[in-house]
Amino acid sequence: MSGIAPGRAVRRNAAFGFIMATILLDMLAMAIVLPVLPKLVQGLAHGNTVLTAHVFGLFGAAWAAMQLVSSPILGALSDRYGRRPVILLSSLGQAVDFAVMALAPTVGWLFVGRILSGASSANVAAANAYIADVTPATRRAAAFGMSGMAAALGFVLGPALGGILGGVSLRLPFWFAAGLALANFIYGWVALPESLSRRARTRLNWRRLNPLSALGFLRRPCVSVPASVYALGTLALQAIPSVLVLYVQDRFGWMPLEIGLTLAAAGVGFAVVGGLLVGPVVQRIGEVRTLAIGLLFGAVGFAIFGTAPGSTVFWIGVPVISLWGLSMPAVQSIMARRVGNAEQGRLQGLLASLSGLTALIGPLLFTTIYANSLGPEGDPHVATAGTALVLAGGLLLMSLLPAWWLRGRRVQPVPAKSPKP
Repeated sequence: MSGIAPGRAVRRNAAFGFIMATILLDMLAMAIVLPVLPKLVQGLAHGNTVLTAHVFGLFGAAWAAMQLVSSPILGALSDRYGRRPVILLSSLGQAVDFAVMALAPTVGWLFVGRILSGASSANVAAANAYIADVTPATRRAAAFGMSGMAAALGFVLGPALGGILGGVSLRLPFWFAAGLALANFIYGWVALPESLSRRARTRLNWRRLNPLSALGFLRRPCVSVPASVYALGTLALQAIPSVLVLYVQDRFGWMPLEIGLTLAAAGVGFAVVGGLLVGPVVQRIGEVRTLAIGLLFGAVGFAIFGTAPGSTVFWIGVPVISLWGLSMPAVQSIMARRVGNAEQGRLQGLLASLSGLTALIGPLLFTTIYANSLGPEGDPHVATAGTALVLAGGLLLMSLLPAWWLRGRRVQPVPAKSPKP
């Protein structure tokens, strides 16, 4: 199952650490600009709150579009050539695109940098396939929980660093991230062994390189049902980077540092849940029940955010929504059991495609709802201003229906060579 030889525990641990660092940097790529980007966009929009919301949505959609196109391609390439070269080249690409953003003389060049960032950050498909390669099926939920913790730590470090370093210079956060990505590439070149044996690799054809080819997995009911839960969850997630940062800035008057520290606190909560709670909870009550509990807490957290009359009540929602972190590792583990080892890269490409598709739709959807829920002349102090966040919670409640379908259906591991979708 694993291309890593038995008895090389130290090197395997170093490799797993590199994968966690890669996933952390993927989230960092998106999150580090969140505290300062609204101010930059608002300045370009001459203080127009409604126009800022629309432009901010378009900026996020462009990043997501590159994720949508690149993720399944990198996942398929990792199934053919191995995980190591895909992950390393993407890490090097991250260093380059952060440098482009750091040097960007105009908003247009910053936009180019975000497009490159979306493409290089798509290596999460190969990284998660690596995790599936080296982890027994019974421990995958816990392993994906650890990857969720790494992503959450990126969400902690990104806004916090963006807020603190951005106070010194708006370009400093990007130089910092470029240095981290370059260091991660060098570390991976030394420490990362290949996880996919040559026997398990698949032949590559143009159909597999089609960004939408991984959606063929959705013809399998055993995958399509949990995938719908994943898609609704990732769509709801887009409300946080696209609307929440605008909402607290406009409604409560928060500054970049305050936004960054609050997002960092949420990231800490997700990290604790992913790293410490997912494994024990799944062992005790199973993957499906863990999934349902996480969805319920996420819905309640969004409802608190969207109806909070002030900052104090809003902050109560942070630990509540953190328990949503139980859901994604559970549903990822359910799907990883249902495909063969040689298809893990394409499966992770499917999940990344769904993430990219929802990240493409989400910023436009939620920022449009937000813009239209404001009062006269963009007044953010009306009761309807949090509508987009409440609707995000409603999506999580909707996803309980397919999650309920999974109840009582035993998931059996599939053979290493699965039929093509």
